Amino acid sequence: MSNFVLPILVALARRTKDNFVRKTDQALATQEQYLQQLLVAYQDTELGQQYKLREIKSIDQFRSRVPILPYSSYEPYAERIAQGEKNILTADPVVYLNLTSGSTGTKKLIPVTKRFQNSLRKANLTSIGFLSDALRTRKSRFGKMLLTNSVDLLGRTSGGIEYGPASVGVIRMGKFLAEQLLAYPFEALLPAHSLSRHYLCLLFALRNPALRGMAANFPMLLLRMCGYLEKYGEELIEDIETGELANWLKLEPELRVKLERQWSPDPLRAAQLRQILRTEGRLTPQAVWTHLSYLGTARGGTSDFYFQRFPDYFGDTPVFGGAYSSAEGTFGIYPDVNTDGSVLAIESGFFEFIPQDQWDTNHPSTVLATEVKVGERYRILMTNYSGFYRYDIGDVVEVLGFYNRAPILVFRYRTGGVLSSTTEKTTEFHVTRVIEALQKEFNLSLTDFCITLSEDVIPAHYLVNIELPPDQSLAEPQAFLSRFDDRLKEIHTSYEVKRRDQVPAPRLRLLAPGSFAILQQRQLQRGIPDSQLKFPHLSEDRQFLTGLRVEQEIRLPDDRH
Repeated sequence: MSNFVLPILVALARRTKDNFVRKTDQALATQEQYLQQLLVAYQDTELGQQYKLREIKSIDQFRSRVPILPYSSYEPYAERIAQGEKNILTADPVVYLNLTSGSTGTKKLIPVTKRFQNSLRKANLTSIGFLSDALRTRKSRFGKMLLTNSVDLLGRTSGGIEYGPASVGVIRMGKFLAEQLLAYPFEALLPAHSLSRHYLCLLFALRNPALRGMAANFPMLLLRMCGYLEKYGEELIEDIETGELANWLKLEPELRVKLERQWSPDPLRAAQLRQILRTEGRLTPQAVWTHLSYLGTARGGTSDFYFQRFPDYFGDTPVFGGAYSSAEGTFGIYPDVNTDGSVLAIESGFFEFIPQDQWDTNHPSTVLATEVKVGERYRILMTNYSGFYRYDIGDVVEVLGFYNRAPILVFRYRTGGVLSSTTEKTTEFHVTRVIEALQKEFNLSLTDFCITLSEDVIPAHYLVNIELPPDQSLAEPQAFLSRFDDRLKEIHTSYEVKRRDQVPAPRLRLLAPGSFAILQQRQLQRGIPDSQLKFPHLSEDRQFLTGLRVEQEIRLPDDRH
């Protein structure tokens, strides 16, 4: 059935994309229409009555009457919804609560209604349409994918509402769509045990040589898939050859029975894979799936650091951002592969932008989607069917250009994700650009990195914490540190100025192999879902790396402390 439905789905996605493109010519009108429809739908909710949404007839009235608010202002309402109260933020019943990971901040509960979910699904269809067209121009095509996200619910609230990561809700509520896109049975996503789920998904996907895509929330997670494929290559081949599922897999008995019914031996495919393993010495996606045509994962932010390692596993396979989104909603839709810019999702929310000169004011002025300027950075505000109005998620975006009359955005960093020894406000974007350049300059491929501050000196030193793969070494660590200092000065004026007489010299710390694997386990133990794992590349938490072994600390000649 999937082989018949998938072409219909792609055709529908292209039509949805074409409609979206037409609306980008009337971006402001589309935004205004979205806002008016939302205000009418939610005017009689508790918050709607408080803000007198019924009386609001224009965008200017909306901006003057409704305040800009962070999540903390919505938290009490979300907790009441979780307890079962109705008509608080949304007129529609809340069918799910997105629980954010908390990996870069506090956890949040975001109400999900069918209307909210449908707006996200429409954006996802639009992105599939863009991807399909992009692949067609490259004489390739869209097709089945490998995705290892869990669909395991975290639980139910006291009010009986299911809750969990946003991706769990999206996949469970869009099960039919997922079944058409996945290269294996939906049941392979059910195991709560992360390694068992990854192994099963890889096992079923390996049997299909025509796999077209791989997807994960973040680039680091695609690299993790590659690591599993490499580590368990021989075992995977053996299971394909024998038609058995490994005994060590942690599966509920009923689930194991269901999966075994859909599993059978494929000696021919096993022989092909074993030949690749002999020839290449390992299994990689580009070797085992010769028709691989796209990778779907987050772009912008710190993604480029991980993309530097992609060619080793994926060759030149195009990377597609899909949708720039969060648990709170969808902000942008990517119009092509290998681009960091996404088109504002004008049908998925009403958006405002806070200019940089307004960030520190108590009541900042905003500009609309058609008023932003190319090259400028803004904090983005969202109003959508989750029931949040003028919501300040803290994302900083840069405007790269326009797609017709809709702005093209790239995510740069999240406010709060800054580091200051004094007041220089270094961002993840700054340090990631520096480390990317240093990897090329010193011919390295770091396992990962994180910039923290020293505890014993005021003002504090920047601590450049890096982990090298076992097969690599840093021949000139002091030169590496010196170039870090120089390059950060080049791209970050405030650091360059304060480094002259306020910020002391940075220090380089070489962490023991496996350090970031330990950090990963710590995050999992904190309850962060494995499909939401991401590391902050800078942290003001001076205890963040406590307990990790430092093999060597390097200082610059001007480091006098």
